[in-house]
Amino acid sequence: MLLIECPWCGPRDETEYHYGGQAHVPYPEEPAGLTDEEWGRYLFVRENPKGPFAERWCHTAGCRRWFNVVRDTLTNEILRISTGST
Repeated sequence: MLLIECPWCGPRDETEYHYGGQAHVPYPEEPAGLTDEEWGRYLFVRENPKGPFAERWCHTAGCRRWFNVVRDTLTNEILRISTGST
């Protein structure tokens, strides 16, 4: 189990959270102009690195707020937590 520290509520078990996928994925500038293939790439294709990875998490069983986590995918160590877009 992961112990994730919510910036607002403090450390909680991972079962209180919802994983939101890769962080810092920009919304398309002209979404109406995208093909089905481009939409599919935007919605489903994400990086899958070994090592530090920026993720979005929501504290669903607590404050219900979203925040960013940089987690090492090899060790599950949480390296950084932030509330902004960085």
